Amino acid sequence: MEHFRLRLSSFLVLAGVLALLVGFQGCSNDDTALTTPITQAPQDNTPDLRGTMVIQERHTPALMASPDVIGTAVTLGEDGQPAILLLVTSEKAVTRMPHEIDGVQVQILLTDPIVAMRTTTPTVSHTAKQTLPIQLGTSGGWRYDLANGYCCGGTLGSLISVGGQQRILSNYHVFEADIVSGGNSRVATTGDYMIQPALIDVGCNAANAQNVATLVVSKALPNSNVDASTATIISGAVSSAILQIGTISSQTVAATVNQAVKKSGRTTGLTRSKVSGLNATVSVAYENECAGGAAFTKTFTGQIVVSNRASKFLAGGDSGSLLVQDVATNPRAVGLLFAGSSSTAIANPINEVLSFFGATMVGN
Repeated sequence: MEHFRLRLSSFLVLAGVLALLVGFQGCSNDDTALTTPITQAPQDNTPDLRGTMVIQERHTPALMASPDVIGTAVTLGEDGQPAILLLVTSEKAVTRMPHEIDGVQVQILLTDPIVAMRTTTPTVSHTAKQTLPIQLGTSGGWRYDLANGYCCGGTLGSLISVGGQQRILSNYHVFEADIVSGGNSRVATTGDYMIQPALIDVGCNAANAQNVATLVVSKALPNSNVDASTATIISGAVSSAILQIGTISSQTVAATVNQAVKKSGRTTGLTRSKVSGLNATVSVAYENECAGGAAFTKTFTGQIVVSNRASKFLAGGDSGSLLVQDVATNPRAVGLLFAGSSSTAIANPINEVLSFFGATMVGN
């Protein structure tokens, strides 16, 4: 499983060679207890779902002691009853996992290892330089996100309000993951410009992009349970609309199993799917700059799992996309997408993200 930010070799721009920044790993040295309370409790689809979460959390440490198990969650089985979902990376693990745990049925999802993701072209360009004020759900990122021959990019997700100040919401690993003075002789710093489109879409040359916001370093990782960062908008540069979604609600909604959702992102554009699991525990590895080697591994708890068959919902470069209800008018935010694989996408619950910043959604 992998992070969905893209990087591009600055020496191979014309060839369009794409690679992924970092990815999910198997068992790791966790820096967060697996039984960390959920800040935003998912809505229960049945009276038994909360009890299933308790069983899932109790057995997660033992399950993830296997290097082939990279995550657990709760879902609903084909019979509509609560089930524990195991994310595994090998056929061996599929055959060795239990069919039930403490009387609860187990569903096993075989997910792919880290691989380069194919980039698709949406019907509306989410990578083109826009006329100001830009819409969100578009390519963007840190102006200096270039190191060791590569440049990177992700998605400018949505607008939030922090103390009356409007900011663009995206991921930590899209906005401020450069934490060492290495390949570009600098680290992400408050006040740095955020650009649209991202470097990856302008030949790694920031002069071909436009400044739309300034970074507010939050250092969400590794010491919190969200992969999130914000940037204060430049006056007149950013609208509250999201490409192909339009305006959203100022209200949020908790995820539920089988909930219909959509997102607008840099690579795959407007896509639709459904929530397939709740309360997920997953391990994610991070690099310390665009292409700068391992930095740390983070285990997240209480995450939202979304079906991502054949990477049709989420792909490389879609990190930072806002997950919303699949309704026609003013959808409510559900989560902040940040990682996944060709079968699964992962999102932070939106209320946990907003709580981290003391923020509210900007919407109707």
